[in-house]
Amino acid sequence: MDSQFVLPPPVRQLYVHRMLVGARETILHDVLLAALGEVDPDVLSAEVQRYGPKVARQVLQRAGVRNELVFATPAVIKQRPSTLGYYRLLLGISQKVFYTTDTGLAPFKVLETRNDLPKDLESRLGDLCGTLDDALGILVMSVAGSFTPQDIDQLPLLMLGAQADGSWRNRVGQRATKAVFEALTDVIKSKRREYVEAGSSLTLVNSSGREVSIALAADPDVVITEEITKGRKYIKVAIEIKGGADKSNAHNRVGEAEKSHQKVRNTAQDFWTVISLTGMDMDMLHRESPSTKQWFDLSQILERRGPDWQRLSDHLLIAMGI
Repeated sequence: MDSQFVLPPPVRQLYVHRMLVGARETILHDVLLAALGEVDPDVLSAEVQRYGPKVARQVLQRAGVRNELVFATPAVIKQRPSTLGYYRLLLGISQKVFYTTDTGLAPFKVLETRNDLPKDLESRLGDLCGTLDDALGILVMSVAGSFTPQDIDQLPLLMLGAQADGSWRNRVGQRATKAVFEALTDVIKSKRREYVEAGSSLTLVNSSGREVSIALAADPDVVITEEITKGRKYIKVAIEIKGGADKSNAHNRVGEAEKSHQKVRNTAQDFWTVISLTGMDMDMLHRESPSTKQWFDLSQILERRGPDWQRLSDHLLIAMGI
């Protein structure tokens, strides 16, 4: 149908929906209800009384909310290990923060992601539930006057939405990084020099007779390194690539680029950032990422045309020494 309006396709929402479908089968309310239906009610009741703070249980009683829908118990987690993700979402804690060595919960991630409970973790479920329920008790008491049955459905969904948003941004970033890296290596290959390609790196001997490489890295995204002497290399260029084009998140993207550059500030010679520059304030960019010496527009690099694409190609060949 012809229309004067143009909307972007719902690609992001399709991605979110796939995450939602998966969560319904692993960590959301219905999974918890199914697990509760398979647990001995006497054991469940005893464990709720043992681990759930009494004052918080009284708040739930007044709100008409079943205790076992809020408080974690060893019996339920044994029955369905992935329900640990339900309590994590209810607390509003991301996987990245929850499953770390700092929290001591890193080994427990397999419960949520694989629905698996290793034998060596079973003896620690009591301590885990006690810790979870103390935190959940604080949550309940903090909203005591307004806690409702809808909260136990909607709070996990809100957190899942934030998790989906972060996952989507990571996916966009990964795709952008891969596409930009492929564009850069294609420029080098077009010069018909001998090179060795291994995994996510490309290496050649440049015009100065030195071994120089371009490779994907963890942080920053791409590095160009040159061999000084046999076995000794230094980073000629650190390149950060930021996907996404929404202006509301521009400050975060620039800040993330600067953090990555700062990690190698003492070992890298030059710093470039590839980012969406449409509608961006260059003064803001320079202010928030002073380490970046060269800025390149992401869309031009992905399309492989435009002044920024030509400029990046030129700088790349100079850095590689071709």
